[in-house]
Amino acid sequence: MIAQNTRFNLAAGLVLAAFTVVTTASSIVHASSVDGYIYGTVETRSGSSYSGILRWDDEEAFWDDLFHSAKGDLPYSDYAEKPEVDEDLEWWRRMVKTISNEMGVHHESRVVAVRFGDLREIRPEGGGKAVLVLRDGSELQVEGYANDVSASVVVHDAKPGRVEVPWKKIERIVFQETPGDADPGSFRLRGTVTTDDGRLEGFIQWDNEECLSTDLLDGDEDDRRLSLAMGEIRSIEKISSRRALVVMKDGAEHRLSGTNDVNDDIRGIHVEDPRYGRVEVSWDGFREVVFDDPGSSGPGYGSYGPGRRLSGTVRLKGGDWRRGNLVFDLDEEWSWEMLDGEADELDYTIPFAQIASIAPAGSRGSVVTLRNGLELELEGSHDVDVDNSGVVVVPTKGGEPVHVVWHEIDVIEFD
Repeated sequence: MIAQNTRFNLAAGLVLAAFTVVTTASSIVHASSVDGYIYGTVETRSGSSYSGILRWDDEEAFWDDLFHSAKGDLPYSDYAEKPEVDEDLEWWRRMVKTISNEMGVHHESRVVAVRFGDLREIRPEGGGKAVLVLRDGSELQVEGYANDVSASVVVHDAKPGRVEVPWKKIERIVFQETPGDADPGSFRLRGTVTTDDGRLEGFIQWDNEECLSTDLLDGDEDDRRLSLAMGEIRSIEKISSRRALVVMKDGAEHRLSGTNDVNDDIRGIHVEDPRYGRVEVSWDGFREVVFDDPGSSGPGYGSYGPGRRLSGTVRLKGGDWRRGNLVFDLDEEWSWEMLDGEADELDYTIPFAQIASIAPAGSRGSVVTLRNGLELELEGSHDVDVDNSGVVVVPTKGGEPVHVVWHEIDVIEFD
């Protein structure tokens, strides 16, 4: 099985945790308890503006949370291999494409996930489109895919208070460092998640939504529906596919069922583990979470600098090599972009800035080595399997870009 070393890597990772937490998260430990909250100014089309702590559609609230959409411009798509197509299927393919376009589904588009801390501003446009301005001033046109480009944005403004601004009324959003005196009225959830393959430690987002102490976990107990503040919960343990044991900080216990907060309909348990990036745990692989006491809210806006172009060496199976700026899978070319992959019941979303090398391993996956020395065997995504469209190597000293197809690659080594 391609992910056979994951359990070892998770356990070994905990041995490295003392060093990792000190080096990677030292700024977190000493940072203000509000530094990690997204902060900015929302300017409306009517000329109003609101400044304060921001939250996207009751979900994303922190600089290391991800803004999802799809890229509108794919300048390297012409390098994709054109497979031979049975002419008898052409009519059907054209029909599927027409129907998909009418439904707003664009198969050629590529998903983009960027941390809010890597953004300077967002300019919404009509038709589910937006322009993302990165920290270096470069712009990225995005469209659809996720509700991040249509969600209302909540601003906790000191003067009018809580203001919810619909997406269609927003002119632009400008991000700024979070003032030390900002008052979010909550703390960020953090703890240890035990899975079938080891433990993950870091900031937690439950059911793809609850990440603040004031967010509520819902569930049925006997003949009543309970809504429990996440900040009052000490632990959550899976009892079965449809039930969980919730232990409160005051010692009270609740066996809850009936909602996707406490059964296998959950939309994911996300852990922002500094060793890997963002890891999503399925209910099948989840055992228990134990929450920490209130602490830091995560790295502040100042922790994120301008992105840099991916560069490195692509070594071929025949012994030859190519070196230059790299466009991975024909669309990822910046250090802030993410690589996706699965291992057992865990889904990894890893910033390219944390990746040292990627080595294809058969048709199903790749060995991904991180800069901290940890190694993951990932599958389940075109980033790491035979569906990868290869790498375009752009010489830094001039010359034509070279497209290296996936099955010819031995290893990609990033600078």
